[in-house]
Amino acid sequence: MNMSGANTVTEFILLSFPCSRQVQILLFMLFSVTYILTLMGNGAIICAVKLDRRLHTPMYILLANFSFLEICYINTTVPNMLGNFLSETKILSFNACFLQFYFFSMGITETFLLPLMAFDQYLAICRPLHYPTIMTNHLCMNLVAICWVTAFLCYPVPIYFITQLPFCGPNTIDNFVCDPGPLLALSCVPAPGIELSCSILSSFIIFITFFFIIGPYTLVLRAVLWVPSATGRHKAFSTCGSHLVVVSLFYGTLMVMYISPTSGNPAGIQKIVTLFYSSVTPLVNPLIYSLWNKDMKAGLRKIQMCKKTHQRE
Repeated sequence: MNMSGANTVTEFILLSFPCSRQVQILLFMLFSVTYILTLMGNGAIICAVKLDRRLHTPMYILLANFSFLEICYINTTVPNMLGNFLSETKILSFNACFLQFYFFSMGITETFLLPLMAFDQYLAICRPLHYPTIMTNHLCMNLVAICWVTAFLCYPVPIYFITQLPFCGPNTIDNFVCDPGPLLALSCVPAPGIELSCSILSSFIIFITFFFIIGPYTLVLRAVLWVPSATGRHKAFSTCGSHLVVVSLFYGTLMVMYISPTSGNPAGIQKIVTLFYSSVTPLVNPLIYSLWNKDMKAGLRKIQMCKKTHQRE
């Protein structure tokens, strides 16, 4: 991947969380439990949508894709982080580091799925009579495919140019993942142009997609406030409340990390924020959706009933 002859670095050392061996083992156990719960929670949502025909609607198709993205996302970072807790060397090869960087950047898919989910909520609440004819399952799947393809095409060029920078040492990354900030800091030659380009691209994607979330929900809020009954208002708010919480968690951490140039964030803050949106939010999101949504609760109960039936047989 790296074609620059000036490079002497062939591997990186991910410091992760420098601490005593006992604390490393404790962190390994803690994040192992978090990782397993995240896989189970998001996997349960995918299974519920697949098994319950009542959930074969655009809203839940989007939710299943969102959960699948979370599973893919944590698998790019957490397994390597867990290995680092038990490793003495904490080494990651040059190519593996940038491969992880690419798939880690695929988290940008979430910035495309969330506006699509907001648009779906807008149609369901503000245009309920036209919803079935506008947001069909076929259209939903096509829009989801566009989100995934667009995310795949966003970062290959910036990542390629970063790989062409000379890395002649040191090779220690004060993080648990190969992120653009720490990588650019290790380059032997300052690269303000690449750093600014990455910041502008990230800011553009974040602000544009955030605008496409705020717009539909402004219209939803206005429509809900005109609902005469308190029961109707509560039902409408409960429908989109979980999505708003997820949006707040995701965009809050994302803006802290990527709106300003990467070198402006201290390593400690960068590490904590990266940990939050790469490990904590994928765990919290399925809890938010399952606790706030009656249909999803029913789908999850159906999984439990099927499991008990198979055990009896």
